Amino acid sequence: MATPLAGLVELRSTAFTDGRGSFLNAFRLEEMHAWWGHRAVHQINVSRTERVGAIRGLHGQQGPTPEAKLVRCLRGRVFDVAVDVRPGSSTRGQWRSLELTPEAGNAWLIPEGVLHGFQVLEAGSELLYVHSAPYRPGDQVGVVWNDPELAIAWPLPALDLSQRDQQLPLLAAL
Repeated sequence: MATPLAGLVELRSTAFTDGRGSFLNAFRLEEMHAWWGHRAVHQINVSRTERVGAIRGLHGQQGPTPEAKLVRCLRGRVFDVAVDVRPGSSTRGQWRSLELTPEAGNAWLIPEGVLHGFQVLEAGSELLYVHSAPYRPGDQVGVVWNDPELAIAWPLPALDLSQRDQQLPLLAAL
């Protein structure tokens, strides 16, 4: 399902469930080709965040190796945020949020130039990331989680921010 931010798409999958448990196809290029396009898959990562209220982000990768990400919640529940920081974009500075859960079977496809962050709503939440570019520390960009220009409506008080995330610049500095 497309969103007002160009290229930001919510994907939904249905799990096969029986008495043994469930099976979810987390990334199937044939089905996602319309959204993923001809991007390569360079990395697949899993993050786990223990504490309710913890915020990670807002991060992205630009420069010579911009990346798109597919983000899916494997365990728990998160308030997931995408922020458009693309120069010249008509939606620059706008954000969208989505609650990601395994039960919903949903995911974001976050295009190049859009930052990602999340807040944990359930302890021990795990996210799966599919990255379209290799990690390049020098190409990392970010915006501080509480930028007043963005005014993101985080659902809980912010906890457990990394030093890096606390020191990210405001959107105006990008």
